[in-house]
Amino acid sequence: MKRAVFLDRDGVINHKAAEGGYVTRWEDFHFLPGVAEAISLLDRAGWSVIVISNQRCVAKELLTIAELEAIHQKMLEELARSGAKLDGIYYCPHDKESLCSCRKPFPGMLLRAAQEHQIDLTSSWMVGDSESDMEAGRRAGCGTVRIIADLPAENEGADCFARSLLEASEKVLTATGKIPRKVLT
Repeated sequence: MKRAVFLDRDGVINHKAAEGGYVTRWEDFHFLPGVAEAISLLDRAGWSVIVISNQRCVAKELLTIAELEAIHQKMLEELARSGAKLDGIYYCPHDKESLCSCRKPFPGMLLRAAQEHQIDLTSSWMVGDSESDMEAGRRAGCGTVRIIADLPAENEGADCFARSLLEASEKVLTATGKIPRKVLT
């Protein structure tokens, strides 16, 4: 069984849209600093890196699944140009009121990814910027890292906190003793 680091998309990989808005075009998708380096670091350490993202904008008919997948394809291409590889992208296109099991905070996307990629969830981590990301990770049995601008005094609600995906990746690797040799030199 493999280990994975599951990543939320908006707020972890790319800048979130303004409050109440959605990233619905590639032109509005802007990577956060250090994202490619963080993913590459995890790749080199032998971790699977998989995106787990609620995409309510599809249910709201702000973009189609084809348009969402086109954004994801461009994201994969840009990351690959920087030497970073994602092993999968899972998204929930349903609205909040839906009774689906895939929308975070439910763990459906993580469970599906684990089955399809032979991942040991108890040895894996969920990195996100919201309580629903943390809850989905906990329900799946993963460790959790919450990305937050101002680090709290206590780790309430997550196993640890970080200011960026790069810092979160370093914390996961340090906690699991899987720091790639290149990082140590």
